[in-house]
Amino acid sequence: SYLDYAMSVIVGRALPDVRDGLKPVHRRVLYAMNELGNDWNKPYKKSARVVGDVIGKYHPHGDIAVYDTIVRMAQDFSMRYMLVDGQGNFGSVDGDNAAAMRYTEVRMARISHELLADLDKETVDWVPNYDGTEMIPAVMPTKVPTLLVNGSSGIAVGMA
Repeated sequence: SYLDYAMSVIVGRALPDVRDGLKPVHRRVLYAMNELGNDWNKPYKKSARVVGDVIGKYHPHGDIAVYDTIVRMAQDFSMRYMLVDGQGNFGSVDGDNAAAMRYTEVRMARISHELLADLDKETVDWVPNYDGTEMIPAVMPTKVPTLLVNGSSGIAVGMA
């Protein structure tokens, strides 16, 4: 029914998990960047490369939705502590759009490593990705109260 669908969208995608403060798409972007070795102290990688890995392995949705997520995580006016370090045009507070993903480059921000710390030490549960070919973390073993420091915003299917 519609109510069941609405609740599953709200709980599964629109609201961040309080344990790590991330929505699934944010979690998958950071995990993909970690798997790529796209660390804060390494050279930037094209945003399109990260988007391709995310939609190909972890998040089978549109590339624009994933890129918009990366852009938001790189904007100092959208997050208090940016989770992605971006190079190029990532938009402005005045509403200017970011450049296309082929023109921008990204890497994880230094603070993002605190969200992923101890991921390799069996600190969180792992779940299969959308096609069952890989395992991904259910939540991140963060040391940072991400929801408190960055907050959250988004749109969910409404119920009346």
